[in-house]
Amino acid sequence: MSDWMPGRRADQLAMCQNWIIVMTAAKRTAWNIPQDQFTDLANHFDTAHELLQRAKSSERTPVITEQCREAFEALDGKMRFFKGHYFLLPPLGNPDIVDLGLTPWDPHQTPIPRPEAQVEADLAFPGIHQVELQNIRPVGNFGVPDPRSDYGVRIYYGLSGPPSDKYRFRLTGDPKSGADLPYSLFTRRKKERFDFDGESGNRVWFCLRYENPKGEAGPFGPILTAVIP
Repeated sequence: MSDWMPGRRADQLAMCQNWIIVMTAAKRTAWNIPQDQFTDLANHFDTAHELLQRAKSSERTPVITEQCREAFEALDGKMRFFKGHYFLLPPLGNPDIVDLGLTPWDPHQTPIPRPEAQVEADLAFPGIHQVELQNIRPVGNFGVPDPRSDYGVRIYYGLSGPPSDKYRFRLTGDPKSGADLPYSLFTRRKKERFDFDGESGNRVWFCLRYENPKGEAGPFGPILTAVIP
């Protein structure tokens, strides 16, 4: 099954820009979209747009290329969060979905169930300020995940320490749920490496859950935590 997210970065920016235009103040109120979430989406768009322009110009360096990759990874996660949390629920109808540049729900299609399995992973530390989630897998005796509903995994994460330009939102205590973690990214890989440059000595928390192709999420798995080396 093909993914709804555009493959080209320029097309992803165009879709996000359209969302920002469509989500007027009146619609954000009607669709129950918090202002801080909308602002965060707009900030992700601005950052990705700026870095893509720099990566395509004479300013391009390996550092800018990596910053651009990370910015689009973050934008991807934020857009998937919006679709899964705000666009698949009433009062949005098919005209709203089309206006957002998405494919409306087809009542004749076999419905894809919401994920039921939980997700866990092992923590590894491949280098200084690096933390890797390995062997991403279902918890317990759920068996082989349903490839339709357990399409991919969203990794939620958050850090302790003082706010920075990259991580403005920080945790001041242990999270009680994955919903307390401010950042996320979507993956279909069995491992994901995070490079928390400048964060050595701070604590990081992770929590994972499956998402189906519509962005509908399953239950959170256990919270994982470690001190960043």
